This record gives sequence, structure tokens and C-alpha cells, in this order.
Amino acid sequence: MSGEIGLTALGGYIPRLRLQRKAITTANAWVAPNLAGKGKGERSMANWDEDTITMAVEAARDLLGPDDDRSHVDALYFGTTTQPFADRLNAGIISAALTLEKGIQAVDITSTQRAGTSALLQALHAAKAGAAKNALVLASDKRKARAVSPQELDFGDGAAALSVGGENVIAKFLGAHSLTVDFVDHFRGAHEEFDYNWEERWIRDEGYLKIIPQAVEGALKEAGLEAADIDHFILPCTLPKVPQSVAKKLGIPAEKVRDNLAANCGETGAAHGLVMLVHALQEAKPGEKILLAQFGGGADALIFETTDKLSSMDDRRGITGSLADRQEETNYMKFLTFNGLVEWEKGMRAEQDKKTALTTLYRNEDMILGLVGGRCTETGNVQFPRSRISVNPNNPAVDTQEPYKFAERKASILSWSADYLTFSMSPPNHYGMIVFEGGGRIFMDITDVAPGEVESGMEVKMVFRVKDVDEKRGFKRYFWKAVPVRSSATVQATGQNTGRAAE
Repeated sequence: MSGEIGLTALGGYIPRLRLQRKAITTANAWVAPNLAGKGKGERSMANWDEDTITMAVEAARDLLGPDDDRSHVDALYFGTTTQPFADRLNAGIISAALTLEKGIQAVDITSTQRAGTSALLQALHAAKAGAAKNALVLASDKRKARAVSPQELDFGDGAAALSVGGENVIAKFLGAHSLTVDFVDHFRGAHEEFDYNWEERWIRDEGYLKIIPQAVEGALKEAGLEAADIDHFILPCTLPKVPQSVAKKLGIPAEKVRDNLAANCGETGAAHGLVMLVHALQEAKPGEKILLAQFGGGADALIFETTDKLSSMDDRRGITGSLADRQEETNYMKFLTFNGLVEWEKGMRAEQDKKTALTTLYRNEDMILGLVGGRCTETGNVQFPRSRISVNPNNPAVDTQEPYKFAERKASILSWSADYLTFSMSPPNHYGMIVFEGGGRIFMDITDVAPGEVESGMEVKMVFRVKDVDEKRGFKRYFWKAVPVRSSATVQATGQNTGRAAE
């Protein structure tokens, strides 16, 4: 390992659905006409089967690329404030979905808006100490907000991924500084669904404008830099003009302040610092210095300098590509339903016990969470699920199968159905037989599609999603689903990016 420690790769994920803010303000104009001024642009909106874990998995897959060998990853740090499980290792679910090695260290970091930057700092310190050679850092959030609240308009859903190490560094780590201050700008109690927010002027004047400059000055001192040396200043904040005010106080030119992506994404909570960092890296040039500051229970400030390897880095979808792949959503009631903010009649077909057999989940973890099937070492036959006996009718060999990963393989739809009779959170329920290049087929759900969009022969890719929710016990069950591979030509032909609302 060289002496340089820093970022070695990036990835990002923003859900395709973009709820138009005007749909929110129009629906609530009768009770909150004062919110009309916030009705511009759009916010990212997770599908019903997406959460912080599934978004983090997609961001990580974007970073790792199509190669399904992830043995080089030796640590996983996951930052979020909306983890699905309070007492289960959420990073462990992500690790299983990514088929990482069992011997890695996996850590959840939560309870603060600095969870993403704290995860990144831990990875950087581990790499610097030699405790990790290739650390994967993920940050993801899907926050609930009360209907008819400013947060409902300001928030967005999304995730970012960064890898940390000492080889092929695209952004060298120059220095950082952290402050721990119990300044309560908002809080969410242990048994509460929504944040309680304090007065904005107090947060701005006593919080951002006093705490952030101290953290930044400490980071600049450690890096041996002046404020004028910064080329990109990242400060996630929903309060108007606060990043510009902080920059002015520090002596950073106003034009160096990064766009906070409010117009087409919204603030993605603990993930947003890393989301903006990935976005900045995708637009930066070699030799530029990036300052990332994150507020929450104090502040983190980190400084990076991009290297020549940035321009030769393999293409990744990242945040730029995710933002471009959008589908307008104008149905405010769908947003409320997907986020569990209204009680609705699901019908008798939804009345079933969805208890998960934890013993079966454990014994078949790689199959269920990692989409790992089997390949017969004698006949070459590929199958899912893996079994002791090969499916080859001419040679039903016994105990000859080796693990075979399907998640990153090309696939297409052989046959399909759109079913309005079975219960679905987003009817109709699309499902079908998916066949994989190189062999193997799986009967599975098809998601992120509108009626009339699915066709036999359509190319699809695998995504990790929520399969079922056991509301009685508070347990989420995950599995893989198919989504169409949408090229730019397909997007234009189907009208997905031309302003057509979701069905």
C-alpha cells in the first residue's frame, strides 16, 4: 500500500420516482397555503419496496461494478438514521446481499445526521492505521415526515457509496476535524416516527454559523490549507442561503459552494453529505480540493484533493446518472401510501401471516439475500435454487454443485403476468419467468414498471428489494426482483423522462 490514503471509487443511487412538489402543495393548499412557495421542483421518492438497506445495496453495486468477486472488500461501514432494524446488524444484511466475505468487519453508525461522514471518517482512520485495505462506506436514508410539513417537501430518499484505501486513489484525504456538541436542532424519540424541529433562526445563527466554521478551520489547519484554496464546498442544509453565509464567514468564494440538489432530489438526511460528495467528484477535475462539512450533534469537516486517476476512473452511474434516470410522479396519495402515512383497505387477500422462519433464512442466506444458485461441476448445468441433485435429466449428479451468483448476470423476461387479483402495494402485481445469460431461470417479481411497459424478451437487471413486511412482528423480508434495463433510447420511447406521470 502506498502512503496515500483516500477515496478509490464511488457509487450512488437515487430512486427513479420523483414526486412533484406542486402535487404536495396543491393537495394541501386548503390547510397550508403558506407552503405554496415551496412547490417548485421535485423530490426523490422511494418505491414501496425500497428502504435504506435496498438503496445502500444499489449504491454499493454501482461502485463495485458488474464483477461479482467482492473478496477484496475487508470492511463495511453503514451510516443511516432510518435503519429498518433497531437490534439486528443492518450492515450484515447489506453484506449478505453483496456476497461479501464472512470475515469482514461490518458496522452500523446511526443516531446523527453525521452518520454518513462519521462512517467515512472511521473508514479513513482504519485505512490509515492499516486495519482495512479496501473499506466500503455506505450512507442511506429514507425519512418520514408529517403530511403538510416543510420537511415533507424538503426531504428526499437516496444513498451513496465510497470505497477507501491506498491503491488507485481518486481523491487523496488531506485532513479532517470533528466537533461533538449537543446542539439540538431536531430530534426523534425512540418510539417516534417523525422528527421534532426547533426554530430555524436559532439553528442558523447558533448552530450552522458558529459550529461549522470551527470544524472547517480545524480541518484546514490539519491539511495546511487556506479557505481560498477550496474548489468545492459541500454543506448539506435545507435552510436558505446558509451554506453561502458559512462560506462567506470562512472566506470561501461564493461560486465554490456546491448545489445542494434541492430542486431535483431533496435532502437525503445522513446520506446527503456523501451524495453531494459523489456528485462533486463526478464533476470535479484532477487537482481540485473538496471540502465536505456535515452538521449534526456538532460537525464533521473533511478535505480531499482529486488526483489524475479521477479522469481515468471506470464510468459509474453515480448520483449524476441516477438523477438523470427519473420518472415524474404526481400522485400524492401514492406517496402517502408507500410511506405508511394513511390507513387503507387492503382487502382479504392481504390477510395472511407473514412470519419468517429464521432458521430457514439462516440456512439459505446466500440464496435468499445473495441470489446464489448452483452450477454442476460435471455437466455445467446452472440452476436456482441450488440442490444436492443436478437438474440435468441425463445426468442427475449428486453433490456436484458449486455456488453460482446470479445478481450481476444479464437476464431477460421469458413470460410475465400483470395481476390485479393478488394483493400488491402498487397494483397490478407484475411477475414472470426470468432467464439468465449463461443458464438458469428464476420466477420472480418485476418492479419499477407501469402497466403496458413489460414485454417478453425485455432485458432486465436484478435489484435487491423488500419482498414482504411482517407487520405483526416488525420484520422485513428481502429478496431480489427484476427491473427493465432502460437505455436512453428506451427512456425516450416510453416517455419515462418526458414528463409523463407514473401510472
